[in-house]
Amino acid sequence: MESGHWTMKIKPHERLWHIDLGEIWRYRDLIALFVRRNIVVEYKQTILGPLWYLIQPILTVVMNMVVFGGIAKMSTDGMPQALFYMAGNICWFYFADCLNQSSTTFTKNQDMFGKVYFPRLVVPISIVISNLLRFAIQAGLFAVLYLYFLLNGAAISINGTILLTPLLVIMLAGLGLGFGILISSLTTKYRDLAILFTFLVQLWMYATPIVYPLSMVEEGPLRTLIMANPITSIIEAFRYATLGQGYFSWLALGYSFLFMSVLLIFSVAIFNKVQRNFMDTV
Repeated sequence: MESGHWTMKIKPHERLWHIDLGEIWRYRDLIALFVRRNIVVEYKQTILGPLWYLIQPILTVVMNMVVFGGIAKMSTDGMPQALFYMAGNICWFYFADCLNQSSTTFTKNQDMFGKVYFPRLVVPISIVISNLLRFAIQAGLFAVLYLYFLLNGAAISINGTILLTPLLVIMLAGLGLGFGILISSLTTKYRDLAILFTFLVQLWMYATPIVYPLSMVEEGPLRTLIMANPITSIIEAFRYATLGQGYFSWLALGYSFLFMSVLLIFSVAIFNKVQRNFMDTV
């Protein structure tokens, strides 16, 4: 076998936080298949299909305008309500979708994982990529809405920080992926934690300045708590970049990026540990 080529090598266990990027890259065709599956299956046998990508943010923004802008009279710092809510919602939708869908990696794919080998991280990675399509469509809707208000004289403006948008999206994806695979790893053994995490994610949305500006929160423990939320600085930076108003801080963004990096390392370590014997648990 000196001239032969081994298709598989049995090696000792790597360190828990090890990610074999080369192996994941070799399975890029499988990632593409999973991405296609995620997009097709989600709206299979529906009447409106991908139009739900647009209907969801539109209905959510309308509800926000009626409840928080109309009834509760919450300020939007002078920004048009539709744009203010849309900017926060499309960012939150992407993060929440990545988190919720990747949090069921083990439980939803246990039959497939028990029959064939491939890097398990391929599944949550494909979820993050497939959700980019939804984010791109909703960002296009935001751009159309933005152009409408701009042509009608709204006091909005784009600034140089718009160049950070790809980084902001990567950070949202990284946080969603990190929390998702961590929850997936924990709920493999303790299924009731899935109910708790679902409830916590719903509360998390209100601890993020989506329906209210950060400027509404006075200095104190509550503002500190909201700033400790790594999603806060990302959404505020996106609003600042696109609307010209909002809270922008390199320090806050640096904190969110560091939080994402540490979370991914820790989550991958837990994920790698669980995947070694999760079939015995589920």
